[in-house]
Amino acid sequence: MYTIKESAKKIAESYSAILQEQSFLVSAPVLNTYNYELRVQKGAAKLKILVYFGKSGNKTVIQGNKDSQLYIDIDNLLFNVKRNVVENEFPEPLHYIGTDESGKGDYFGPLVVAGVIVDGLTSVQLKKIGVKDSKLLSDDVIKKLSPKIKNIVGNKFDIIVITPKTYNNLHAKMKNVNKILGWSHARVIENLLAKEDVKEAISDKFGNERLIKDSLQEKGKKINLMQFTKAERYTAVAAASILARNRFNEWFDEQAEKNDLSLPKGASAIVDNALKRIKAKYGIGILSEIAKVHFKTTNKI
Repeated sequence: MYTIKESAKKIAESYSAILQEQSFLVSAPVLNTYNYELRVQKGAAKLKILVYFGKSGNKTVIQGNKDSQLYIDIDNLLFNVKRNVVENEFPEPLHYIGTDESGKGDYFGPLVVAGVIVDGLTSVQLKKIGVKDSKLLSDDVIKKLSPKIKNIVGNKFDIIVITPKTYNNLHAKMKNVNKILGWSHARVIENLLAKEDVKEAISDKFGNERLIKDSLQEKGKKINLMQFTKAERYTAVAAASILARNRFNEWFDEQAEKNDLSLPKGASAIVDNALKRIKAKYGIGILSEIAKVHFKTTNKI
């Protein structure tokens, strides 16, 4: 974890990268006694961005004429189009891998883990199209965003689908859902590192931090892996959450089309009732193909 001073520098560097991408003239971050300073210019207009560090954390101040177009443009770009530079926390890296999963708490369906590599430019582009935590988006919006994300990042994404049958086999061996998750996140990170050299990765924290790290291979063990609760506030993790959820939803569509199975999501009374109907029509043997059988839901029938 970075110190408050180091975080301030990272935040300033993030701002600099965003502004340069939008054709602003920006100085390199200059270290002052209490802050890092950026000098910004567009045409004849000038202002400063100061990223302070102190006991209370990091704080960003735009220093200039608040009524000027330059001030308004920068305020909108950096703060209204929020780029997840989180005050008092680890700032969003300029180039990193984000991973997330979908289906962990759903009785029916696969476990899907996705990862995305972003840089300063693609991070801004993803935020502009509305990328955020998939739990805050409808399935229709997720379906529309998924191809847009892939178009922006190119081949710098990876998706692993662990079908119910494979999941049940893994759970029989590992006896622990978080171990399966750790193994899956590690595979996604390794697959992305095979495409591009990346120094940092962020994943949602779902258990002991060693679960992912212990599953990483030679290349992955060199990466600076950070795990946070609610990590979807970071752009790459949010994009990964959308790709994972969309692929999870597609599995349900495939079951409805190919096998005439209309399966509910989640784990609730609706799922219990659906399970009773499926048992009556197909028999209990089908469960290993469509459900995570270690759930308590199975015991109810």
